Amino acid sequence: MVVSVRDALEYLKKDVSENELERKINAIESLIRDETNNNFQMRRMRFYAPSEQEGVIGSSPFLEPGDTVEINESINEGIYTVVKIENGIIGLDRKLYAAGCNMVTKVVYPEAVKEGVLNMLQWELNMRSKTGIKSETLSRHSVTYFDMDAANSIDGYPASLLGFLEPYYKAR
Repeated sequence: MVVSVRDALEYLKKDVSENELERKINAIESLIRDETNNNFQMRRMRFYAPSEQEGVIGSSPFLEPGDTVEINESINEGIYTVVKIENGIIGLDRKLYAAGCNMVTKVVYPEAVKEGVLNMLQWELNMRSKTGIKSETLSRHSVTYFDMDAANSIDGYPASLLGFLEPYYKAR
């Protein structure tokens, strides 16, 4: 996960359920990976290992609970969070299928991306309901909207909010 739910709750200082926040963080992480065409993998921190329902069988000196890993070349393809490491099994946040070989790669997000995600979450919770409003007057109530077209937005977020992604774009 790009930022932990605990860190997001601490930053936002809002009363939001952990499940809702986790869902939003996962959606934003997916958006960032798709938009930038960057999977943020540390290819030097990669290993191959079998899996069972409880997790990946084996251990790795560079993984610890809370880390994000990506599994490829397997039926278990996807992004997971390391929950625990004990008894030779790396426990992940979701069940796995038994597979003879999984390519497991550590995913590391730069601090700028983490901060950008926190800003996106804050915008999501505070401004999503006001999307498109450019100005609003109270006396004689007047509302002016701005265009939320392709030039001004990226996947429903203002383009200016996603400016932090610029250094992380990769060619398609």
